[in-house]
Amino acid sequence: MTSIRSIKGTQDILPDQSHRWQALEAAIRNTMGRYGYEEIRTPAFERTELFARGVGEETDIVSKEMYSWTDQGGEDLTLKPELTAPVARAYIQHNMGGQSPTNKLYYIDALFRRERPQKGRYRQFHQFGVEAFGSEHPEIDAEVIALAMAVFNGVGLSGLSLKLNSIGSPQCRGDYRDALRDFLTPHLNNLSETSQNRFEKNPLRMLDTKAPHEIEILKDAPNISDCWTQDDKDHFDEVCSLLDAMGISYDLAPNLVRGLDYYTRTTFEITSTALGAQDAICGGGRYDGLVETLGGKSTPGIGFAAGMERILLAMGDDTSTGHEPHIYIVGLGDTVRPTVLQLAESLRQNGLAVAFDVLRRSMKAQMREANKAGAKYAIIMGDQELESGQAEVKDLSTGDQQKVALDDLSSHMNSLSF
Repeated sequence: MTSIRSIKGTQDILPDQSHRWQALEAAIRNTMGRYGYEEIRTPAFERTELFARGVGEETDIVSKEMYSWTDQGGEDLTLKPELTAPVARAYIQHNMGGQSPTNKLYYIDALFRRERPQKGRYRQFHQFGVEAFGSEHPEIDAEVIALAMAVFNGVGLSGLSLKLNSIGSPQCRGDYRDALRDFLTPHLNNLSETSQNRFEKNPLRMLDTKAPHEIEILKDAPNISDCWTQDDKDHFDEVCSLLDAMGISYDLAPNLVRGLDYYTRTTFEITSTALGAQDAICGGGRYDGLVETLGGKSTPGIGFAAGMERILLAMGDDTSTGHEPHIYIVGLGDTVRPTVLQLAESLRQNGLAVAFDVLRRSMKAQMREANKAGAKYAIIMGDQELESGQAEVKDLSTGDQQKVALDDLSSHMNSLSF
């Protein structure tokens, strides 16, 4: 009988890697706390309508990538492919805006998209991000960007770059769509089928093209800044000046757009040279119309999302287990077994990490395991030690060894430095 394997595009996070995830999650939570953001958790699946309305029916996510089904009750449901729409849904449903004029939220969660699997990108993947509701002013844009940079700097990512743009108000975007279509009409026959579809449905997404000949054509395309209203310009100028004041460097990126329909004004992307060609680790922006689109009161918002698999790739490999025991108890013989377990539990209750052998191996094999596990000390206990009332305590880094009375063993181990 053949064994069952994991589904294509998914991965098992094994113990030798899970500590890296825990360290990244701890760093994220620590930074979020310093900035005053609180965690929100939403269900793994939502009504399909939420993403069709919030993300946009013509986006690749909704039209090609979602895992959707109709359940036994006839409801159309979808495993969540992104997190801004679910968080906005929860914000509306629980009247969070009525409880506080601003809400600063963050999440760490698993998402699902049927994309082509590639390095650092899976069909079940993980993101962390923030959503800040309630302020239309540039200072919240600057804070959200600063928060993202603080997380990445805090985990030691190298070669970070911030790309910044504004895609303006809905009026600006409408004017720009018209200008872009006018510019591209003479080139339609030279565009790919994907870009021709985008030309009709959402021409701004054509700026995301990776086709070299289309990139060349778009070099001469009008900039969205040509269509900014005065309010759009003033807002973006202040975002830039606030980032300048905080000492956060950025590159203006006129072609930077977000692929989802709910974005307005500020858009940004953070890249790392540690990732090579596929260098983006974070994308975000403002979405002042999303809450209203989903049935809530008109509420400004801004946020970002970052792929955790890609961040871990950028952080580099780490082969440590992350959970090395402080102490390894080497137990020899049947009679010492209760004492070994009693001692291990006593030390663990005092905050020490303790391991012991459960395979009843020889002393040599147990000492080899103690060193392999990275323990600082070994406690050696057999029938002779039990009779004499003294155990051998060995410093595995120096080889020094001393006898310690069994009655004093817990207090002695707790007095050592680890």
